[in-house]
Amino acid sequence: MTSPSALWPYLIPPSAHGAADIRAVSAHGHRVTFADGNVVLDGSSALWNVNLGYGNAAIAEAVREAATNASYLGAFRYENDYARRAADALVNVCGADHYAKVLFSSSGGAANDAAMKLVRHHHALTGQPDRKLVVGLRGSFHGLTFGGFALTGEDLGQRLYQVDQRQIRHITPNDIGELRALVDRNADRIAAIVVEPVLGSGTVPLTEEFIAELVRLRDETGYLLVADEVATGFGRTGSFFASQTWPGQPDVLITSKGLTNGVCPASAVVFSGRVAEPFVTGDAILVHAETQGGSSLPSAAISATIDEMHRLDAVVSGRAVAARLDAAITNLVDGHPRVAGAAGIGCFRTVHIQGDDGEPLSGTQVAALVARIRRAGAIVHPGPGGVQLIPALTFSAADVDELVVCVAEGLDALVAAPEMQRGGRA
Repeated sequence: MTSPSALWPYLIPPSAHGAADIRAVSAHGHRVTFADGNVVLDGSSALWNVNLGYGNAAIAEAVREAATNASYLGAFRYENDYARRAADALVNVCGADHYAKVLFSSSGGAANDAAMKLVRHHHALTGQPDRKLVVGLRGSFHGLTFGGFALTGEDLGQRLYQVDQRQIRHITPNDIGELRALVDRNADRIAAIVVEPVLGSGTVPLTEEFIAELVRLRDETGYLLVADEVATGFGRTGSFFASQTWPGQPDVLITSKGLTNGVCPASAVVFSGRVAEPFVTGDAILVHAETQGGSSLPSAAISATIDEMHRLDAVVSGRAVAARLDAAITNLVDGHPRVAGAAGIGCFRTVHIQGDDGEPLSGTQVAALVARIRRAGAIVHPGPGGVQLIPALTFSAADVDELVVCVAEGLDALVAAPEMQRGGRA
C-alpha cells in the first residue's frame, strides 16, 4: 500500500484505494506494468477502447501536432478543421450513403444523453411532439450520466440517485413478442428504441430475428432506431460497426471507446440525412454542447485512429484474433469443470464460471478470480457470473494463447482455494 492520494478512483471500495497491484504505471503494446512490478498481458483492451494496442506512434504524433499547433480549437459556436476532417472520416467509415452528420461529445454516456435530445427534438420539428418515450433493453449499459443512466437497463442505483426514468421503458432483449406489444401500445409515443448490438454487460448479441423486427417496426411506425456502438464499434465484432450487417441501417449511431484508441476522451453521435433534414430546413439549433466535444486534440486522434485502422487492416486482423479466441474458449468450456459456457461474438466474449455448488459466481467471487488471473499474468474484465475477454484487434496468436492459459490458471486457483468459492479475499 502506498501513501494516501487525493485520487478517488471509479468503482473501487475505499479499502482498496492505493493497492499496488491495481495501480498502473505504464503501458506498451499489449502489456501493462503495475506498481507492484507485475507486467501483464491486457486481455480487456484497457476499458475495451485500446483496440490497436498501447503507444501507437501515428496517433500519438497526430495529438502532438494538434497540441502544438492548435492546442484548443473548439466546436462551441465555432468550427475547426480538425473536427471537420474527423467528422468526414467518421461518416465515410459508417457509410456515407446513409449517414450525413456528426455531433461530437466526450464520453459514451454524454453521447447517449445527446442522442436522446436529438431524437426528441427531431420529432418535435416534424410535428410529433408527443414522441418522448425512449426504449432500451433490460441488462443494457448506456453510461452513468443522468440521461444514459436512466436508459441503462441494469439496476445500478438509479433510485438512490433520483434518476428520472418516467419517459424511459425497458424490454427484454431478443423477446420479439414483448417488443411488438410495447410498440402496439405506444406506437405514436416512442421517440426511439436504443440498443447495443451486443449488450456490453453480458456480451449478449441481439438475434437476427430481433434486429429485423426492430427495423420493420421502425419503418412501419416511425420511431428512430439508435445503435449504441460505444463498445461494438471499431472492429470489435468483425465489421467496422456491428450495425453495418443489419437489414436496415439505424437512424443514429453512437460511438466512443475505440474512437481514439483510448488516447483522448471522445465520442460521437452520427446521424442520417433523414434525421438531420428538419434541423436544416428549420434552421433549428440542437441544444447540446461540450467544451471538449469536437475540439482539436480528440479530433486529431479520431482521424489518426481511423487511418491506423485502415493501415493495419485491423478489422480483418480482429477476425483472426476472434477465430483463435473462439477455439480456445470452446476448449475451456469442454475441458474445465468450472466453465459453464460462453457468450458474445468476435473479440467481445464472456466466459461463464460456476462454483463448486454449480451456481454462477457472485460479484465478490468474480473479483477474486479477476485478481487471480492478473497474478497469473493477464488482465480480464469482470462480467455477470464470469469474466470477459476483450483482446485488442492486433493480438498475435501467441497473445491469444497466453491470455487463455492465464484464465485457466486463475480457474485452477479457484478450484484450489475454498475461500474464493465462498467469496473470500483472493
